[in-house]
Amino acid sequence: MFKLFINSWKVKDIRNKILYTLFILAVVRFGAHIALPGIDVVAIKASQSASSAGTLYNIIAGGYNSRWSIMSMGIGPYITASIIIQLLTVAIPKMEQLSKEGEEGRKKITAYTRYLTVILSAIQGIGIIYSYKSMFLTDNKMIFVADVIALICGTTFIMWLAEQITAKGVSNGSSMIIFVNIVSNLPSGIQSLVYYAQGGNTTGIVKVAAILIILVAVLVFIIFINEGERKIPVQYSSKMGGRRSFGGQGTFMPIKVNTAGVIAIIFAISLLQFPQTVSQFIPATGAFAKLIEVLSMTHPIGTVLYVLLIIAFSYFYTSIVINPNEIAENMKKNGGFIPGIRPGQPTSAYITRVVNRITFFGAFVFSGVALVPIILQWAFGLNVGFGGTTLIIVVGVCLDIVKSLESQLLMRHYKGFLND
Repeated sequence: MFKLFINSWKVKDIRNKILYTLFILAVVRFGAHIALPGIDVVAIKASQSASSAGTLYNIIAGGYNSRWSIMSMGIGPYITASIIIQLLTVAIPKMEQLSKEGEEGRKKITAYTRYLTVILSAIQGIGIIYSYKSMFLTDNKMIFVADVIALICGTTFIMWLAEQITAKGVSNGSSMIIFVNIVSNLPSGIQSLVYYAQGGNTTGIVKVAAILIILVAVLVFIIFINEGERKIPVQYSSKMGGRRSFGGQGTFMPIKVNTAGVIAIIFAISLLQFPQTVSQFIPATGAFAKLIEVLSMTHPIGTVLYVLLIIAFSYFYTSIVINPNEIAENMKKNGGFIPGIRPGQPTSAYITRVVNRITFFGAFVFSGVALVPIILQWAFGLNVGFGGTTLIIVVGVCLDIVKSLESQLLMRHYKGFLND
């Protein structure tokens, strides 16, 4: 892998893309430390350090230590808007037709995603400012309005930066911004482990060593699962052209172990934390406060619901991405077939059966990985601030970066070969 980065750095175009990506990521991290006007940063930090602020959303947004900044919502609303638009594309025939209209259709869908991002960031920004109403240095209503506008502008700016990385940088811009926000939280997680092991306490040192071993094992396991796929053999019948025979080659149709990946986990967390989001507008008292407590992922009931939702959303998202009927139809049109399976409906049924089995395995494994931080907190009483879900995201982004650099290097080699 290091050789890949060295070779990429030697190519001027790729080196410029890497530097451009690093510059934008530096801008994102700089913006995460620009405070909202008129807000008591010290009070917010104190209130958050006393609560379980290390949630996945806070980490993705840029860290709970930056919840007072103009970019405190991060790329979250854009990710949510993209997922909603993607779901609507499948559910609404007009949207589905639009997605098949080529470049013009994609431009319209991108525009809808941007508009929805602004709407979601406005709603979420109002909720954040409302929850901070007792932490402002002044009661000036114009400051409150200015802060909501600042949050909307911060999210919109990050959305634009993500699109610039995708167009001119390395890998997917949204993934890169989430990646750098997660990595920015590693020092605080490491600091908590060091503090836990200080004082010569043998028990603390043993617990920290056990946590590190578990995290390394989970990291290796995620890489193994993330690259895992089920290869379905596909044979294409030969065609006669004059006296020569064309085609007849065999290939494989790869199906990833977990097509949904981390999206199912984000869906599950978003649904479980919805009552907590509503509590920013409505005081959490009585039955509502009890509901929030039960739906917490550290609560047994919340944990079980978390796993069930991950599995359900894995099946749901996989059914959107993989259409067995369409695959079988395209295979039949191109003269392809799965050995031992008749073309048409039997092929579709076979692909559906394989996808369902492998999706269940992938969803079960990823839900177990997502429970790692919860299990660590139960077993050791320590919240490290990062765990299974963040590791899944980091590993996925790192693999995407490697694949992107490999493809760009390969393209340069082909160009050089053709120019020679």
